[in-house]
Amino acid sequence: MSHEHGADPSPGDCADFLERIVYFLDNELDESDCSAVRLHLDSCNPCLQKYDLERTVKAVVARSCSEPAPADLRQRVMLRLREVQVQIRET
Repeated sequence: MSHEHGADPSPGDCADFLERIVYFLDNELDESDCSAVRLHLDSCNPCLQKYDLERTVKAVVARSCSEPAPADLRQRVMLRLREVQVQIRET
């Protein structure tokens, strides 16, 4: 991310950032990389929109994973799993 604050980022800058967005969201980058990502977000609206989308999806998935599935859904999934197991055994 070599562009200066306020300058238009190049396609290479965006590609580099988009590869690191997941690591940034998971706090897996060192401070200098985090600073570079923040600087890029400040100057690149398309990447900021993609970042916001990724962050929203991650939050929805995290929330969904903590909520128990309804009992009827669980029963339907278990029934389907048993059906697939029977089909696999028969082939």
